[in-house]
Amino acid sequence: MAEESDKVSSGKKADVGDTISIISGSEKGKKGRVVVVRDNSVIVELGVNPKKDEPIKTVISHKRYKVVK
Repeated sequence: MAEESDKVSSGKKADVGDTISIISGSEKGKKGRVVVVRDNSVIVELGVNPKKDEPIKTVISHKRYKVVK
């Protein structure tokens, strides 16, 4: 079986630097890079605001994402 770059791991909490796929909420379907890991959530960088040249970040509960391998 060939490995795919978009395989999703279930049941694993993300670590700093991991890429995650958001599975519910207003950001559903987006992918981002984990910046900070907390007890109940992670802070994710989704991209960069082109007008202000600042990162776009959001907080996601551990229940609402899956780690992308």
